[in-house]
Amino acid sequence: MTTRGVLYVHSAPRALCPHVEWAVAGVLGVRVNLDWIRQPASPGTWRSEFSWQAEAGTASKLASALRGWHLLRFEVTAEPCATAEGERYSSTPELGIFHAVTGMHGDILIPEDRLRAALARSAHGESDLEAEIARLLGKPWDDELEPFRYAGEGAPVRWLHQVV
Repeated sequence: MTTRGVLYVHSAPRALCPHVEWAVAGVLGVRVNLDWIRQPASPGTWRSEFSWQAEAGTASKLASALRGWHLLRFEVTAEPCATAEGERYSSTPELGIFHAVTGMHGDILIPEDRLRAALARSAHGESDLEAEIARLLGKPWDDELEPFRYAGEGAPVRWLHQVV
């Protein structure tokens, strides 16, 4: 069963760009040439988007191939399919990687055990419940990546034509 997804490289130093392409090609098994444009939110870095279609689980393989690279900010999404929920991975140099399961409308689905653990930490005074839930939803990653998400000059624009 296949799914579709998008790799968003929000910022990468120029020297890292070919390595990102090689890593993605290694996961997908085909040659990849990303269209790189300057990232205005971080001068001296580049950004790119890449739509892919592959077997379910490919988003996690892409995220694993790219994680831990210093100065690389990225997100990988995968749509749900008949055999798997959707996924979202976000990564920043400061925060590391975030993973969330997503439903058919893009909502983050938080497993029961993670919610129970957050409630327990809050009840024991180890943390604030609001902060725990924000972390489960990926808010720290969203806050850090938001300035990089805006389309800069020359960024590709996606026009959606689906009627609901």
